[in-house]
Amino acid sequence: MCNYLISLPKFFPLSICTTEITSDQIASDNPLHQRLLKAYHVAVPFIKGDVLELGCGEGRGVDIISKIANSYLALDKIPEVINTLSERFPDQQFKQAIFPPVDLPDESFDTVVNFQVIEHIKDDHLYLKEIARLLKPGGTAIISTPNINMTLSRNPWHIREYTGDELVGICKKYFSKVDMQGIAGSKRVMEYHEKNRVSVQKIMKWDLLDLQYRLPRWLLQKPYEILNRRNRNKLKAGNDELVNVISQEDYFLRKQDDLNLDLFCVLTK
Repeated sequence: MCNYLISLPKFFPLSICTTEITSDQIASDNPLHQRLLKAYHVAVPFIKGDVLELGCGEGRGVDIISKIANSYLALDKIPEVINTLSERFPDQQFKQAIFPPVDLPDESFDTVVNFQVIEHIKDDHLYLKEIARLLKPGGTAIISTPNINMTLSRNPWHIREYTGDELVGICKKYFSKVDMQGIAGSKRVMEYHEKNRVSVQKIMKWDLLDLQYRLPRWLLQKPYEILNRRNRNKLKAGNDELVNVISQEDYFLRKQDDLNLDLFCVLTK
């Protein structure tokens, strides 16, 4: 059994580690943390040169990216995140920013990484247009985002989610080449996903008026956070070994499929 999550140093105040800002400090977050971590590992062959990460979160992939990049700049909207990462990684650059637009010069980067970000962006077309503007000719952008086909309930932190075909259609407007793949899970990951689905359905059966889709997002965010955290803790208590043993090795990149947990898209300018 892997219990390393419990003993990791607490770089961030837990107040910013919500179920949306998944933490490696919270044991019940482990399956999702490992899933998000996998995106950085499978991105390595596509990363080169000067790299920009849009929405770096708690810095899950800084170590991975910075080791292979000529330079690394990360932007995030949360000041506490930027301050903490600047202290942890003094040789890298971190700036607080709300985007789009992105206040950086044209054709500044060889690679733009943005994982689990586009679903939060109101103007996704402007966002993709800005990424294309920031890339040097022939540069690469890498996007991951939840696959709506595998979403268990409405996430009020997300403005929208996509199918693979939907995201491909938008990306083709701004990039010369679009390679849609996905992050999939092993047998034990899918066992956890199924337990999660059943548990979420038990909660959703009380939503007789379908309020999750009728109410504004801001009104749902607090109850979603409470119920989601309670659900993750319940899943861990019910099968502690399954939750703890899942690692990034339980996730893998494969061709586009409706059963992929996340979309993983490689874009060429």
